[in-house]
Parts: sequence; structure tokens; C-alpha cells
Amino acid sequence: MARKLDNKIALVTGATSGIGLATARRFAAEGAHVYLTGRRQAELDAAVKGIREAGGKATGMRADSTKLDELDALYAQIKEEQGRLDVLFANAGGGSMLPFGNITEEHFDDTFTRNVKGVLFTVQKALPLLAKGASVILTGSTAGSAGTAAFSVYSASKAAVRSFARNWILDLKGRQIRVNTISPGATRTPGLLDLAGDDAAQRQGLADYLAAQIPMGRLGEPGEIASAALFLASDDASFVNGIELFVDGGQQQI
Repeated sequence: MARKLDNKIALVTGATSGIGLATARRFAAEGAHVYLTGRRQAELDAAVKGIREAGGKATGMRADSTKLDELDALYAQIKEEQGRLDVLFANAGGGSMLPFGNITEEHFDDTFTRNVKGVLFTVQKALPLLAKGASVILTGSTAGSAGTAAFSVYSASKAAVRSFARNWILDLKGRQIRVNTISPGATRTPGLLDLAGDDAAQRQGLADYLAAQIPMGRLGEPGEIASAALFLASDDASFVNGIELFVDGGQQQI
């Protein structure tokens, strides 16, 4: 039986944990040769090893999506080894919480550099490699369209990501490249729980609070987001373009 991404070349940024890692594993299981990036070499090596041990094809490259020279080196390697890119999941990013009134220039710069600048140049620098009909997936967030106390800078950065997709589909329509945004709700990842610090009780308290806001009554799991990303990456979504796909247990629908 043909797999959904057989013979495809895919790149997943921020792929050493959470949603990125789950998606890289799923893409590889569906036949893609997956390039993974991350800033931590040990975690990157472990991610690649795990995919290969499961029978998948994976290549890891340490790269920070906010560093343009590192993006250049990444794409030079993909060009030399593969010559093209069929799927790009611009997933790297992150943020922290600070209430309005306490926001610093450093907080703003860090969040927008990671979530806006990094996404912009990750995709723009990939353009020469993207094949006709390629799929580009951007990681948004439910926070980009809903208010959250002490999260305004992160929320604004994710709203910018959503706006990128709406505009880029017009710039790229001549190449039939699809650009979609996947917006997870609260998902059980290290990045989410780290917002509560290191205390186990506080981490569980955050998880319980967030789960109570979701109609399904629980947090999402990284593999569930990966399944949605696979849909957008595959030919099953061949006429899906410019959307924001909420994978959030229904939270944004109430």
C-alpha cells in the first residue's frame, strides 16, 4: 500500500521535542525523507536515531531558525543531497508569559524573532527549493485569535504567522504551492508545561486548568497535531490552501 508521503522530501524545524518531533516521526512513517532541525545537538541526534531505528529516513542538522546563515547552510545541504523540498513544516518557535505593564524590549524581541522573523526567513529561503505543488505548513496557535492574560506578545506573534499564510498564497499561486496554518490548542508538550516552571504541582495545575477550558475535557497530544499536519502535507489536502486548521478539542468554537 502506498504511503501518503512516499518519495517526498520534508523539513520539520524545531523537531527535537513535542509537536515537531511527533510530526517528523509521522512524516517518516508515511514514507518521507525527513530533515529535522533543532538547537540542541544531543536531542537532535536522539530524534534522528529513533526515526531510523523505526525504519524511517531522517537527517538531522543543528540550526537556529532565527540565524539566517544557519538557514542558508541548512538549505545548501538539502539542495546538495536532494535537490528539492516537497513539504516544509515551519514549526520552530516559542514564547513566555509576561503581563501587560511588565513587557520588556527583550521579551518582545525574543518572541517576535523566534515566531515571526524565524518563520518568515525559514519559508522565504526555502523558495528556490520548493517543488511545484509543495506544501508549506506554519505553526500558529489558538492564542493568535483569542485573548490570554499575560500572553499578549506571543498571541500577537502567532496572529502574524496566520497573516503570512493569507498573503503568501497570493505570492505563490503561480507555483501551486499551498500554505496553511495549523493552530494547536493546549497540547501536552514540554514547552507548554514549562510555562508553569519546574514545580510538579504547578505544572499539573496548569494542565488541569487548561483542560477544563476545552470541550473535550483534556489536553491534546503531540501525535494528534502530527496527524493534522500529515493531512495538510499530503495530496489529501490538494485543494486546501490558506486555511487555519484548529486542532484544539473545540476550544475556539465556543
